[in-house]
Amino acid sequence: MPKRGKKYIESEKKIAAGSLNGFDEAVKMALELSYVKFDETVDVAVRLGVDPRHADQMVRGTVILPNGTGKEVKILVFAKGEKEKEALDAGADFVGNDDLVEKIKGGWFGFDKAIATPDMMGTVGKIGKLLGPRGLMPNAKTGTVTFEVARAVNELKAGKIDFRVEKAGIVHVPMGKVSFGVEKIIQNLAAFIETILRLKPASSKGTYLRGIAISTTMGPGVKVDTAFVKDLVK
Repeated sequence: MPKRGKKYIESEKKIAAGSLNGFDEAVKMALELSYVKFDETVDVAVRLGVDPRHADQMVRGTVILPNGTGKEVKILVFAKGEKEKEALDAGADFVGNDDLVEKIKGGWFGFDKAIATPDMMGTVGKIGKLLGPRGLMPNAKTGTVTFEVARAVNELKAGKIDFRVEKAGIVHVPMGKVSFGVEKIIQNLAAFIETILRLKPASSKGTYLRGIAISTTMGPGVKVDTAFVKDLVK
């Protein structure tokens, strides 16, 4: 168990043991328990009734958060010819092909997301072992391998995030910043939870949503009563 600081412990004491809250109450409490001076990220952790060891129970997808994540996303696009111009016009931060591959080989990773046109994947594959462990490898399943470069850039700039269930059956994603306030966080949560429900594997038996907790970067988790999910996504 990690050693917790005094402020964390004090915040945790304010949460009633074993208590379950509605989404509004949970978000409000998580924001109120923020005790640091910087604008923390608000995270949600969802425990699913799936076994990721089985391919047919892998939950993976993307969602565009209506209010974004609050983080400026630097986007790199691997493309050639007209697609380079399209990417630049759409607002991509870095655009190129072989030159970017060589730069990354040299240890540069000054970007948050990478997009590639399908014809560039042979070249990008050469640095797959560098991009993959950092979660930066373009992937068709998340819409980052595409000829529709402008759309992909716009979606990422607008707050599109990708997620996948971890080995323990938990999906963990950012929902915005403390400065967003309750309403904007709730709107992002609704979009995310709706997507999670839609991705329920047919082979998943029993309770699908087993637990939900909301927290800030440094704060304790506030548990949500999953009975409120239907009200959230209406």
